[in-house]
Order: sequence, then structure tokens, then C-alpha cells
Amino acid sequence: MEFDFNKIKETGLEYAEKGKSAALDLTEKAKMQVKILNDQTKLAKAQRELGALVYSLAKSGESNQPLTDKYIDAIGALEQEIEQTKTALGPAAVEMPLAAPAENPTARICPQCGAEVPEDALFCNKCGAQL
Repeated sequence: MEFDFNKIKETGLEYAEKGKSAALDLTEKAKMQVKILNDQTKLAKAQRELGALVYSLAKSGESNQPLTDKYIDAIGALEQEIEQTKTALGPAAVEMPLAAPAENPTARICPQCGAEVPEDALFCNKCGAQL
């Protein structure tokens, strides 16, 4: 039995190239999922800030529609960016909750939209439903 070292070398290089390609693809998908998670964190923060703004304005009897609109536009842009990233990621996109049940044992589920919300929340931070 004679070994063809060139054939073995060629086959090895082919598999190495396939492995490199797969690793690069997985790395890119992981980066996109991290971007989605970071954007979801920014979105939750913007939603909390908008809620705090609306509350403080209502409590003081003031109105600042331009500032409220600015927050609403920023939230809309973040939501659109998240959706675009999920679309670019394709079927590999996995919904990543902001707080997993194991990390937040006091979380509960919104009866209207199914989002996870803190136990002490008065409103759902995803759909705005009163809890």
C-alpha cells in the first residue's frame, strides 16, 4: 500500500480551510448576537428613561412633547436596528431575554405579551400593559 502524501496534504488543507470558514462564520454570528443583546439592553434603558420622564412630567403637571418624541424616536430606531440585525442573522437569531429566569428568580410573565418582567413592576416594559 503506497501513500500519496500530496493527496493527504491536499485533503488536510481542504479540511483546514473548511474549519477556518466555519469558525469565521460562527464568530460573525456570535458578534451579531452580542450586538442584539447590547441593543436590547439600550432599548430597555431608553424605555425606563421614557417612563421616568413621562411620570415626572405628569406629576409636575408639565408637558415637554419634543423631548418625549425624541425618546420615542430613539426607541423606535433601536427596535428597528434590532430587527435588522435579527434579519441579517437569519434563522440563527435567538431571542435573548434581558434576564433569564435562573438569574432573576423573582421575575414573572406579562399576561398580555408573554415578556418577562420584574416581580415588582407595575407595567410591562415590552407592551406597556398594567400588571
